[in-house]
Amino acid sequence: MKKFLGPALALLLLVGVVVGIVFSARDKQASASDAQNAAAAAPGSAPAAPGKTTVRILTGSEKLDFLRDPELAKALDAEGIVLDVQKAGSREIATHPDLKKFDVAYPAGVAAAQKIAAATGSRRMSNSFYTPMAVASWKQLLPPLEANGIVRRQGGAYYIADMHKLVGMMEQGARWKDLQPNPAYAVSKSVLIGSTDVRTSNSAAMYLALVSYVANGDNVVDSDAAADQVVDRLLGLFSKQGYQESSSSGPFEDYVTMKQGKSPLVMVYEQQFLQYAFRQASIDPDMVLLYPQPTVLTKHTIVALTDKGARFADVFERNPEVRKIASRYGFRGSDNTALFAEAKARKIEMPQTLVDVVDPPTYDLLERMIVRIESRLGK
Repeated sequence: MKKFLGPALALLLLVGVVVGIVFSARDKQASASDAQNAAAAAPGSAPAAPGKTTVRILTGSEKLDFLRDPELAKALDAEGIVLDVQKAGSREIATHPDLKKFDVAYPAGVAAAQKIAAATGSRRMSNSFYTPMAVASWKQLLPPLEANGIVRRQGGAYYIADMHKLVGMMEQGARWKDLQPNPAYAVSKSVLIGSTDVRTSNSAAMYLALVSYVANGDNVVDSDAAADQVVDRLLGLFSKQGYQESSSSGPFEDYVTMKQGKSPLVMVYEQQFLQYAFRQASIDPDMVLLYPQPTVLTKHTIVALTDKGARFADVFERNPEVRKIASRYGFRGSDNTALFAEAKARKIEMPQTLVDVVDPPTYDLLERMIVRIESRLGK
């Protein structure tokens, strides 16, 4: 009996080892599959199928939903392109320490794009879409603003017709109860345009560009001395706001959810407002956009850092499906017929042409003003 027991035990041991190896291999395969699935599901990642090219993009939050749109993915897939999108503030993109990991830098604003091009040596820049800066407000606040000569309705849209007066009131610490007649909002809250954190966000930088133009005698700031003088004058427009979000999505979400109690006047991209409106069955009828006179445009500029990035830029310029999808997200481009039709269908009043548009200062001068604000606020 013993002479049979030894071989039998050996056989059982061998079977156990074989089974262990099989299950171990199966577990490793399952783990690898799970890892691949997790990577595919991770935000921004999109593994390319055979024959496709993955283009890695660093962009701002205002274009994130657009670049991750399923229909855009299909349109680009037909061109053999798959996107891997990552987010950073537009000013952060301009100073990103390792842009070599990306094929495209896609900030908001030409100044940031020019800084990136200079830092990387790229000569491949193209303007894809643009959006004007606007102030999101409420129809209940129009009577005091109109009565005091700040806001005027013209051609179906509302304009901040006297930016000098509004900036002066903000500098002097005016409060909403000081604006009369004011039956709906006679509160002690300071009259201020809310913005994002100017240190990180392009929308706040564009607000600074706009008010610096007004404070500089309707001239673009073009010297260090002018930049310093303007910042010293306008510091309160930023310091009195208190906490400021780092991304443009934050103040707009407060505007939508907390309404005029939190956000009577908010500097936004027109595109933000339109994207929100186009996604809703209906929006609060009291929401209104005010267009500063003058205003500034934010140009969403593609900086191609590699040949793959240049191919992506070419597709964005010539593919009509891309332009069609962009209009659904509120971006303006070379043909805005679909954008204006959608806005009209939703009874959104917006100017089709903006004639009073000014340029922001150069990147270095804008950066000087931002750094000075930061140092003066002790941040």
